[in-house]
Amino acid sequence: MSAQKNQADSEIRQAIDRENPATVAAFEGFDGRAVFAIAVAFSAFQIWTAAFNPVSTMVVRAVHVGFLLLMTFTLFGFRQTAERRRVPWYDWLLGLTAFGVGLYHYVFEVELIQRAGDPNTTDLIVGTVAVALVFEAARRIMGLALPIMCGVFIPYALFGRHLPFGLAHRGYDIDQVIDNLYLSTEGLYGTPTFVSASYIFLFILFGAFLERAGMIKLFNDVSLGLVGHAKGGPAKVAVISSGLMGTINGSGVANVLTTGQFTIPLMMRFGYRPAFAGAVEATASMGGQLMPPVMGAAAFIMAETIGVPYSEVAIAAAIPAILYFGSAFWMVHLEAGMRNLVGLPKDQCPSALRAVVEGWYLILPLAALIYLLFSGFTPLFAGVIGIAATAALILGTTIVGTIGPMALRVAFWVAVGLVAAGLWKLGFRTEHLAFTMVVLLIIPCLLFKGGRQTLTLVVNSIADGAKNAVGVGVACALVGVLIGMMTLTGLASSFASTIVDWSGGNLLAALVLTMIACIVLGTGLPTTANYIITASIAAPALLTMGVPLIVSHMFVFYFGIMADLTPPVALAALAASSICKADHMEIGWIATRVAMAGYVVPFMAVYDPALVLQGGSWLAVAYVFVKACVAIALWGAATIGFFWTPLSLVARLYAAAASFLFIVALPLTDEAAFVMTVLFLLWQHRRRSVPTAAAA
Repeated sequence: MSAQKNQADSEIRQAIDRENPATVAAFEGFDGRAVFAIAVAFSAFQIWTAAFNPVSTMVVRAVHVGFLLLMTFTLFGFRQTAERRRVPWYDWLLGLTAFGVGLYHYVFEVELIQRAGDPNTTDLIVGTVAVALVFEAARRIMGLALPIMCGVFIPYALFGRHLPFGLAHRGYDIDQVIDNLYLSTEGLYGTPTFVSASYIFLFILFGAFLERAGMIKLFNDVSLGLVGHAKGGPAKVAVISSGLMGTINGSGVANVLTTGQFTIPLMMRFGYRPAFAGAVEATASMGGQLMPPVMGAAAFIMAETIGVPYSEVAIAAAIPAILYFGSAFWMVHLEAGMRNLVGLPKDQCPSALRAVVEGWYLILPLAALIYLLFSGFTPLFAGVIGIAATAALILGTTIVGTIGPMALRVAFWVAVGLVAAGLWKLGFRTEHLAFTMVVLLIIPCLLFKGGRQTLTLVVNSIADGAKNAVGVGVACALVGVLIGMMTLTGLASSFASTIVDWSGGNLLAALVLTMIACIVLGTGLPTTANYIITASIAAPALLTMGVPLIVSHMFVFYFGIMADLTPPVALAALAASSICKADHMEIGWIATRVAMAGYVVPFMAVYDPALVLQGGSWLAVAYVFVKACVAIALWGAATIGFFWTPLSLVARLYAAAASFLFIVALPLTDEAAFVMTVLFLLWQHRRRSVPTAAAA
């Protein structure tokens, strides 16, 4: 029995490590120092190219993938083992070979441009090695599912002329396939890799800086102060804290492992059963990918894919994100009411106001990021400035801490501002100015012990950011194979036609088919890969059926996230089980139930795009928002079996039916749903009042 438990714990740990590589290995000696140095160099390269644009975008993509592969082969072994304390020589060989392949575009950039479309033998050999290394790296991180799914498209491109059943195409030679995958911007270095190298890495690094600076404690203290004392307060703290973490960290599993270390034990201490506590944290943490301004990696890819500013995607996601976290909050409130779970004593809850007063400076980089994103600046620029601002605040706060009188502290910040203004007048670009100020703040930190400790924190944040970008980046490179082959063969349009045919032209049927595809794919794929695949296959079908472009992509994005809560894989549940020590399958099923109300939102957005701020007046937006809130309230009551009083099976079916009428948005369905809701509320009010009247 003990051996089985150890094996299960090992599998959970491996699954978490694949999603959160910052803690994947405890290297010793030379290997530890070397891997740490590679991670720091990776982040330095990304910041340097983002701020100074010294090389072409193709070189940035190729070197980015080279670094990703080098880190993958050092962090992850050929076989998943419980511990990895040394890097074998053959993994060093593979990693350095992969990095060398990544430099090929830098060394031979001019020659590759001159012979574009006509690769020589060396190009083909290097390209074949690059493709093989990407597949092996993805296998080590994510297992076999995604590499197999992407790999079948290569023989499809090569032998398509021999296929039956309408799948045939003219077929392509090996040199054309390798040219597409390695030497163009359609394969390994396609849009997903471009977004990974340009935006995603910077925002992951930004989140790593804020986490190391103490943002998790700030969010936890604010959440405790706001709702910790309320009914079911610990679970509500988990929802709010994870929602706030979502503003800086778009990784659901990482959120579970950070906020969950605090919230899950807290929920268990106040009466929540372990599986439910883990499910609440998993549900809330996965919503971090929906929460602007950072959202998940797939949101950046979505913006690039559909050709809109990232700020437009973030704005469209705002109301669905509020509804998602509102539904999770409502579900834990109902669970607390049904089980009579109380909150923390008021005197054990910190002051939310005091927490903000003490940690206000941590909010400044986030506020600057939001301002830049929604003022028309690119995510690349916003990410660079956000990282520089966070580093400057961390370093400057440490220096100020050594200064006694308040007047001198104020004078220090005034002096910093004056130096920045002087550099601006000298003609420094904003990005150059920002990092020059960081360098100037590093110098005094070298002179005293507390400053050197802060510099260590900054460097560790840089390394953590690089490690946490590995899984997403490798997935982006591998899925580029699928996208490149589908583009080359024209298969994407065939898939879209098939979905339309299977649905018989019925939009609801097409939506259900798409939802099932997203969830099935998501049981074995990361969210980013899931979105890219379904956006290539299913979103065009929805578009041809009249669903607006951004709405169709938001639909598949939303259900790709929900897939990470769905058993049998349920990575977020796996992460939570490592903390609450409950069965991850049980956590996954409960999380699916807690998140059940969230399934309402994407369908409502399709039938009424005002929910994602696509067309319609503010009055229309307000109406659909209220309608969604009522639908979620009813759906939550039907799922939990409690509203103001416990619900029978008939009452739960009635509430679910009323919620469904809000979703379908056919003539008179809204009116009927509102009437059913009023009758439901009156009935619940009467039931709640009866015991009171009897007691009187």
